[in-house]
Amino acid sequence: MTSRTFTRLSNLIHIFLLLSLVFSGNILQRVTSLGINYGQVGNNLPSPDKVINLLRSLRITKTRIYDTNPQILSAFANSNIEIIVTIENQVLPLLQDPQQAIQWVNSHIRPYVPATRITGIMVGNELFTDDDSSLIGYMMPAMINIHKALVQLGLDRYIQVSSPSSLAVLGESYPPSAGSFKPEVSSVMQQLLEFLEATKSPFWINAYPYFAYKDNPQEIPIDYVLFNRNIGMTDPNTRLHYDNMMYAQVDAVAFAAAKLGYRNIEVRVAETGWPSKGDVGEIGASPLNAATYNRNLMMRQFAGEGTPARRNARLDVYIFALFNEDMKPGPTSEKNYGIFRPDGSLAYNLGFSTMSTTTANSESVTYSSSATKAKRSLEYWTILILAMVQVVMLRLF
Repeated sequence: MTSRTFTRLSNLIHIFLLLSLVFSGNILQRVTSLGINYGQVGNNLPSPDKVINLLRSLRITKTRIYDTNPQILSAFANSNIEIIVTIENQVLPLLQDPQQAIQWVNSHIRPYVPATRITGIMVGNELFTDDDSSLIGYMMPAMINIHKALVQLGLDRYIQVSSPSSLAVLGESYPPSAGSFKPEVSSVMQQLLEFLEATKSPFWINAYPYFAYKDNPQEIPIDYVLFNRNIGMTDPNTRLHYDNMMYAQVDAVAFAAAKLGYRNIEVRVAETGWPSKGDVGEIGASPLNAATYNRNLMMRQFAGEGTPARRNARLDVYIFALFNEDMKPGPTSEKNYGIFRPDGSLAYNLGFSTMSTTTANSESVTYSSSATKAKRSLEYWTILILAMVQVVMLRLF
């Protein structure tokens, strides 16, 4: 038997074992690694109760909002959907005062728990960018004060505190093993990592392979950024093979943290997505590419994949975004990251029949008969089976 034949046989056995996991029910816990961002920068979005129906149609039980909208937090009570809230960037200077942090938690968090499953607080969003670094100095005092307020109120056991960073914090990211933080943020990143390790919280990043492809489509293969089958790249230092850019970006952050002495910090993806429409010059923004990116990403999440550097640890990912948002500033692409249009119809065909007929106008997601329940269940398990088979088949040849 040749080594190539042996590899194929091993992978086929892997498929069989994965299918066994599906039918034993153990795969359910792995689906919880997928969440979605629920932005609200639009004037025609559905009400929060209808959003809950959409999340259920996606079989997603985790979401993140970019504020602490009381209407949303109240509507999500007893929904069993986990929700991460965000402290807006402009509020951070106020939270340098510990008493203001306690007051903030008392008014924005305490009234809603435990009925609403608030599991995380994001302190700001992308506080360091190449264009503006003025806010990052507020990050650590605000995070420390918010965490202390949670401890004082007995909520720290349920709610993690972190702050999502863009990849602008990296000075080097290729190959992944060369990942390192920029000198100007290295001190703050050291403080952040120390805090995250002490509080057992994750390091969140916003990872968008779309931007890398848009800026350099001649050099970056489209299949590599879309999770399609491709030859990928091998890190010359670790010999780890990468078949998609997002995993390489995540591992670059993990290696950067390791260089500062933090090898066990979990890295999660707070945002990733692909626009379905863009302006002239926004290369790659299309319904086909958006559907391919998100469908392939969701299939990998259903299969419970980890990155090459952390193969045995599933990667938590939040897709951006739930809706197209017509009031977002910037280019056309910024308004068109949504899987759904504001009326609840799909912005493009993801290829999952369980979602195709669900809209925000549905009064409830109910099944009228046992036959319908069985059909939906069969469709769901079929998606999981196909997801895992696809992931393994990508490695067969």
